[in-house]
Amino acid sequence: MIVFKYLFWILYRIWFYILVALPIIILFPLLFISILKESWYPFFFKLARFWAYFILIGMGFKISIKQEQKTQKNASYMFVANHTSMADIMLMLVVTKNPFVFVGKKELAKIPLFGFFYKRTCILVDRSSEKSRKAVFLRAQRRLKQGLSICIFPEGGVPDESIILDDFKDGAFRLAINHQIPIAPFIFLDNKQRFSYTFFSGGPGKMRVIGKEFIETKGFKIEDTKKLNSQVRTIILNTLQNGQK
Repeated sequence: MIVFKYLFWILYRIWFYILVALPIIILFPLLFISILKESWYPFFFKLARFWAYFILIGMGFKISIKQEQKTQKNASYMFVANHTSMADIMLMLVVTKNPFVFVGKKELAKIPLFGFFYKRTCILVDRSSEKSRKAVFLRAQRRLKQGLSICIFPEGGVPDESIILDDFKDGAFRLAINHQIPIAPFIFLDNKQRFSYTFFSGGPGKMRVIGKEFIETKGFKIEDTKKLNSQVRTIILNTLQNGQK
């Protein structure tokens, strides 16, 4: 029986990468055209959402999204969520129709095919470089002025699987305060169980998402960053602990 389990996990991981690559190959001309101008990003975002749905459904994930507050069309937000899985990117693309830009680690740009579009559409950050971290704010500012939203996983990376929720970096909250945009917290309850970074694990099943009430930043100042960070992390942690019981 254990042999069949390991065989399933190997094939399941291979299937995931096939699903990641297949729509990119098929839609390559449209995807390539959509990144030629920054103003065409909303069209790229629609294609990316189709890509995300294709992968999640193909992996046998049943998506359940409950939101306490709906986003407004043409409004900008700072989307944040816990980070536990390779499927987090796809699930975040599915939960909202508001076009947003990921702020993510530069290492993902090395992934064949996916990385080609990732580095041309996302805001990449080298967390070991102060210059790179500062450049993120300038690029995010330009995107927000274009009417887009920003998405950051504030844990700054994928924590050890024994950690429910790691400490949050301040970047997302500093950006939200600087631009006086609401923070929209999302909680992914099942991604660690469904498709974690542990190779021999995971499988089809439910993927629950809870979107909490937005947290307004109007009137906040930069010195409020730590307080805002703690407030959002507490909301996400409490929801994780309650949702996983």
